[in-house]
Amino acid sequence: MKRILYLLPFLISILSSCSKDHANQLIDLATDTFSMGISHQGRILDFTDVSTGEDFLSKDTSTYLMSIRVDSQVIHPVSAQVEADLLTLDFENETQAQLRFEEKNTHLTFELLSITPEESVELILWGPYATLINKVIGETVGVVRGEDFAIGIQSLNLKTMGGYPWNESDRMPAFDIFREENWANMHPDSDGSVLYRVEAAKPTNDGSSLQAYCRNRSQARIIQDFQHEKIIAPPYDDGGLIGSKIALFGCAVDQALTTLGTIELEEGLPHPMIDGQWGKEAPTAPAAYIISDFTEANVDEAIALTKKAGLRYLYHYGKTFDNWGAFELYKGEFPDGVESLKRCVEKAEAQGVLLGTHVLSNFITTNDPYVTPVPDDRLAIVGSSVITSELDANAKQIPIQEPDFFNQMKNNSLKTVRISDELIRYGQVSASAPWMLLDCQRGAFGTTASNHAAGNEISKLLDHAYKVFLTNADLTIEMSETIADLYNKTGLRQISFDGLEGNRSTGLGTYGEALMPYTWYKALSDDLQAHLIIDASRTTHFFWHIYTRMNWGEPWYGGFRESQTEYRFNNQEYFRRNYMPGMLGWFKMTPQTSVEDIEWLLARSAGYDAGYAFVAGTEVVKQNGNSDKIFELIGDWEKLRIGGAFTEVQKEQMRTTDKEFSLRKTGDKEWALSQVNAVIMNHENKEKQPGEPLHSTLEFDNIGQEQAISLILTAQESEVADITIEIDNYKEIKLPLALQAGQIMKYSGSNIATIYDANWRQIDEFAVSQDDFHVQPGNHKLLVQCSFQSSDEKANLKVEVRCKGEEEAIDFSGDSW
Repeated sequence: MKRILYLLPFLISILSSCSKDHANQLIDLATDTFSMGISHQGRILDFTDVSTGEDFLSKDTSTYLMSIRVDSQVIHPVSAQVEADLLTLDFENETQAQLRFEEKNTHLTFELLSITPEESVELILWGPYATLINKVIGETVGVVRGEDFAIGIQSLNLKTMGGYPWNESDRMPAFDIFREENWANMHPDSDGSVLYRVEAAKPTNDGSSLQAYCRNRSQARIIQDFQHEKIIAPPYDDGGLIGSKIALFGCAVDQALTTLGTIELEEGLPHPMIDGQWGKEAPTAPAAYIISDFTEANVDEAIALTKKAGLRYLYHYGKTFDNWGAFELYKGEFPDGVESLKRCVEKAEAQGVLLGTHVLSNFITTNDPYVTPVPDDRLAIVGSSVITSELDANAKQIPIQEPDFFNQMKNNSLKTVRISDELIRYGQVSASAPWMLLDCQRGAFGTTASNHAAGNEISKLLDHAYKVFLTNADLTIEMSETIADLYNKTGLRQISFDGLEGNRSTGLGTYGEALMPYTWYKALSDDLQAHLIIDASRTTHFFWHIYTRMNWGEPWYGGFRESQTEYRFNNQEYFRRNYMPGMLGWFKMTPQTSVEDIEWLLARSAGYDAGYAFVAGTEVVKQNGNSDKIFELIGDWEKLRIGGAFTEVQKEQMRTTDKEFSLRKTGDKEWALSQVNAVIMNHENKEKQPGEPLHSTLEFDNIGQEQAISLILTAQESEVADITIEIDNYKEIKLPLALQAGQIMKYSGSNIATIYDANWRQIDEFAVSQDDFHVQPGNHKLLVQCSFQSSDEKANLKVEVRCKGEEEAIDFSGDSW
């Protein structure tokens, strides 16, 4: 029997080799777990699982190792030769490419060493590689997973972009491809509301494809981006096509993430750590954190608040910088600049709290030294023309040769042009030739109005709706190094790159988006790279190696539970597909935030094992009467979530958004979790038909044992008096109170009900009979009526009934960090 077992790998190898096209096979390359054959024509012959001999290459289309594009036409190789570790590909247009390949234990690498003639080749294409795998498709990370086997592609340098040139701007399509009917259509009429991109992997009709490419950037190009039909992508010297490099691998599904980490280490890619673990595997990677507008003067309060919440990360959000570009710290919050911020960091670290901050990437404010008094010539431009006659310093109209780059108004927030060292704003462009910029404001943003000779270049500056300018690639790099210098000097250990899409102003597309954080990361000290949280509201294939997680802000456009709700939860599946820690975005605490709202958030966080940012300004915390309880709950839930205390069954239940849960501490390291059935209605101030009862009816289920219901009444837009409730058409309870507009009555099952103001500060309390509120398990009705002291049609009494289910013991003996 043992002899048979020993022979199995050999037999599998024999069977695998029998399935390959040996007559046409030029070379077979293999890792410990994966092999692929390449034909004499440069085609891929198979993607084989070494352990089973199963081939996962789709045969519905020819798959080439590398192709080229010339004059907008994709050209495949017609022949291939191998010598040692070099593979030469010949194309029908007499182009020849030489690649170096390397077989490693976990992956194969392919690097372009030469291509002639290079100047005529617009780009090279790695793939697309067609596979039969379609169970899980990680469109960003570039890994596709089947039942047991996974295959992946990795770009091994910045200029090799995960994806395909679906857009000449190198901007990857922004939509949820899995919701589309036609997976081949990369320009659907979807709303583009997702912030992730279809890149290194995508679904196909019979499986999936993996792809990457590299563009020749030696010449300027005109592309579409930033809502401009015409914008210049300037030339960029990154070594051209030479040096483009990828890795391919195949392995068991449960080894795919580990393999990605190995590739990072062996290929010299970024590999940020947290507590001695790779960030993509560290349990604390999706840690919740506090966002506060602290200053050096009140940082102690913010640190204390973070510790009260049982959290480890405190993130500054406010007027951190006096300007964006040079990133000079705002003296109103940090009087001694870098030294002030460094003292805050050291004070926090001494108490186990790590600080971070928010940057608007390559956005440059109009008060920045890059703009005023002399504008930097590396500010990004839409395009240029020349002035057609001499211009004096007082002229309000500027004659230009061509209007195309100046009359695009969909994204023209600052309407600014540069002539030499002067910035000029204009109102509009003349409707016909001779072309003129009209109603000009000379010497804008503190620059000096000057005379200019005919024929001088005039450039339209690229801007953003935030009323900022943007950067070319060189300035992006310089600003990245400036931010890294701030981190090295202060010891900040968390960053959020907001607005990374602005770096497409480099003309590099998603390559530009990754350029800023990559440059920043490389410039950090070893100490910072050893423990760092990096997030952003968007990602790219290469940026996946740099950042810890994806997170985003702007929780201001709805109620606590309503703001971006669907978006938050839809993102979780994207994270799982792409081996990313889960995050739920930002949630903003207000003076009115309730304990019930917080536990709604915390249950979702536990259910998805996803962190979040909790925006809690120091003044808001003081105003909210629930603050102590809110931060206690945050600490308890986070400790249990990070520590893995919740079961998979419990987490599945907590992912159901219409279910609520409550956590009760029962001992030193013991808690009880219960599901809560919460039903809400508004009893409105409106006239009814003659004879119709002036009450509203709410039906609810008691999902637990016999209990006293919890009841929350909120007077909205009017004083409310004469409140009477009736349970199951027989148990009438008259409440001895009147609620002013905004006030809240809360009863939680005891013999006392409490009245709060709108900010949950206690005003009064009164006795009630607990027996009056008792209900048996099952369905019940609650009738409410009251009198409104206002005729406002918006006036209503918000009624919330809450019943708890059976408690489940949660034991936890570990530590959250």
